[in-house]
Amino acid sequence: MPKVELHMHLEGAAPPAFIRGLAREKNIDISGIFDADGGYVFRNFDHFLSVYEAACQPLTGPEEFRRLTLAVLEESASHGVIYTESFISPDFCGGGDLAAWRDYLAAMQDAAREAEAKFGITMKGIVTCIRHFGPEQAKTAAHCAAETAGEFITGFGMGGAEMMHRPGDFAYSFDMAREAGLRLTCHAGEWGGPDMVADTIRDLKVERIGHGINCIKDLALVDQIAEAGVVLEVCPGSNVVLRAVDGWAQHPIAQLRERGVKVTVSTDDPPFFKTTMTDEFDMLAKTFGWEEDVLMELNHAAVDAAFCDTATKDNIRAKLEAA
Repeated sequence: MPKVELHMHLEGAAPPAFIRGLAREKNIDISGIFDADGGYVFRNFDHFLSVYEAACQPLTGPEEFRRLTLAVLEESASHGVIYTESFISPDFCGGGDLAAWRDYLAAMQDAAREAEAKFGITMKGIVTCIRHFGPEQAKTAAHCAAETAGEFITGFGMGGAEMMHRPGDFAYSFDMAREAGLRLTCHAGEWGGPDMVADTIRDLKVERIGHGINCIKDLALVDQIAEAGVVLEVCPGSNVVLRAVDGWAQHPIAQLRERGVKVTVSTDDPPFFKTTMTDEFDMLAKTFGWEEDVLMELNHAAVDAAFCDTATKDNIRAKLEAA
């Protein structure tokens, strides 16, 4: 089945073998982040963030990001993904320097064009500030986003350690991105409670929420989200591995959908969580009995919520309908 994905971190989708190979080329020792089978290994969410940043160490220039983008898109396309939105951060691409960011961006966009020609997958970029780097650093990321908004960079968001700072602390950055014409999303409700989700929607005026699953603890908020049409970028496999939920059977995605919330499905950081879009769809089918028509509804919800132009959406819908 063709698939549409809205929530994937580019560096977090780097195949372990790709990162190991780059580290060898550059004589960087990051052997401690891999298990005996060569996969990424971490103990909990905080350790995951440390391992994630260590895995980024060999990604030292635009050429490495060009190779990374091509490797990630090839892997995604092999699981039927025809459209993907990827979180990319100026903090990992030139340290927030605008001139350097433009060079990194050109390399990623070049790889995205090559991947579209070779593998039939379309990519758009969502510039992402890192929450635990603080509100001032977020302004730098937002400036980079605003200055490069266009056909490839279509959105702005925030990831990182959710429990650091409050959403309103980042309002300036989100306002800057909005004024540049970028669409807005933000991680919330993966670890924070319903109040974090509500504050994010109110203070940052986002149209999508990354994860958002803890809104289920406040059904009045769930109903507000459904009525407002805010879309949740749900990553069930990620939530299970990081123990944000107790297991697939306990995941609230089905409850949210039944209550009228627009939900989409993504992999987040697929090799870290040993998942793929195929795995996500398979587990949703096995756990909740969702058949092909429901899974295709998830795809269409993702297309409707995608941060891209009408022509791109029409092209994706045509591919879905032809399947």
